[in-house]
Amino acid sequence: WMYAAHNPSLKAAVAWYGPLVGQPSETRPTNPIDVVANLKCPVLGLYGGADTGIPSDTIEQMKAAMQKAGKVGEFIVYPDTPHAFNADYRPSYREAPAKDGWQKMLAWFKKYGVA
Repeated sequence: WMYAAHNPSLKAAVAWYGPLVGQPSETRPTNPIDVVANLKCPVLGLYGGADTGIPSDTIEQMKAAMQKAGKVGEFIVYPDTPHAFNADYRPSYREAPAKDGWQKMLAWFKKYGVA
């Protein structure tokens, strides 16, 4: 999200989870929702419905902010799927959502001329 708001050379981006909304801190002075108006490319967000660190209402907030800013994006939320579901070295890995997300990522990049 943050790099998609930074680099005008990007054609498309994909976010595998990651917080969207939060309190600013020294290490994270802005969050993706704070830079929606600056997004330079379409962004696909892949999220787990059971991710306790990224509440589903924050995904809805981001969707609304993107729509209001006229930005192109899509969110896929995998029900009953925890955070880091694509990390095959962690207990949170979920094969089916990870493989589906990977295919959706490749299709997203192809759609926008990246791959």
